[in-house]
Amino acid sequence: MTADLATAAPRAARGVKPRSGPHLRHERVLLREGARLVAGMDEVGRGSLAGPVSVGVVVVDASTRSAPRGVADSKLLTPLARTALLPALRRWGLARAVGHASAAEIDAVGIIAALRLAGTRALADVRTQIGPVDVVLLDGSHDWLSGPTQQDLFAAVEAEVPPPPRVLTRVKADRSCATVAAASVLAKCERDAMMVELAAQHPDYRWDENKGYSSPDHLDALRTLGPCVLHRRSWRLPTAAEGVLGAEVAGLEPLVPLDAFGLPEAVHASLVDPD
Repeated sequence: MTADLATAAPRAARGVKPRSGPHLRHERVLLREGARLVAGMDEVGRGSLAGPVSVGVVVVDASTRSAPRGVADSKLLTPLARTALLPALRRWGLARAVGHASAAEIDAVGIIAALRLAGTRALADVRTQIGPVDVVLLDGSHDWLSGPTQQDLFAAVEAEVPPPPRVLTRVKADRSCATVAAASVLAKCERDAMMVELAAQHPDYRWDENKGYSSPDHLDALRTLGPCVLHRRSWRLPTAAEGVLGAEVAGLEPLVPLDAFGLPEAVHASLVDPD
């Protein structure tokens, strides 16, 4: 009986479940198959009414040890727990970065292309640190990172866009892949901090509390004051003329159903922060 089996049997007899949570098993399979650098990537802020959409990325290689204890999908952690993880996460892995696409860019090109832009910026950042990654693990079932490029859009990243890495999607990767979970925590913390800073310039919207999402106080401020320059104005935002939102309105949709690349969007802003 191997050591693993020997320890697993007493645990099972005692009814003790093995430690669960994000791990590096999926990343290590890719590394054994020949990838040199594997990145986990996750986005936050997709359903917000204001502020940027943000994409975190964390890169590992074959020498990377297990993730710091406590790492989990950012949605499962309290703000205090996420912040407490930052020092360890900033030392873990080979490189890490967070890219952003502004509300104005979301209005200009659509949310899917804005996600791609933010992700490309994050990858450009880690590329300056350690070179290009070979594989990106994305949370979910939709590859929003790959696809047609537009030189004007990506000129902000660099003059010539290098060949994109291989992209693999995995449903609930933020629950099983340590790199993706870590990326979600880094992106969430950085975006939240940005929204707190921006709240000082626009205090009526209470972004320090709702981070730009459609909380009741944010919606009330929009009905009273209308949107500011940091709101996603292409989205169907509530106005004073609309009155109280009816029960049939479960979320808010972009006014334009297609992004600049012709990709269909199915983006609904939750009444609570989904990140």
